[in-house]
Amino acid sequence: MIEKNDIINNLKEVYDPEIPSVSMYDLGLIYDIGINQIEYEVTITHTLTSAFCPFVDEIVSSIRQAGFAPEVRTVQVETVFDPPFTIDMVPEETRLIMGW
Repeated sequence: MIEKNDIINNLKEVYDPEIPSVSMYDLGLIYDIGINQIEYEVTITHTLTSAFCPFVDEIVSSIRQAGFAPEVRTVQVETVFDPPFTIDMVPEETRLIMGW
């Protein structure tokens, strides 16, 4: 059985090179983690801090790798910009840590 917490723990190790102090997950950039237990497939929906992010390929590759928790055979990564990222999407705990 695929465990969502395993994927979340992996995603907490994925960073935007322009913000290396906080993970993509902790910044609120991961919108959804879909798990299909029958097909052993994971779909991760995320956004970026900017549509013009120069590191998009690196970030998507890292997110895809993070999706490969035990039992996962296929990982799909969907990059979306709706809703657009704003500072309000950053969890309060992360904002406090960052002094925002």
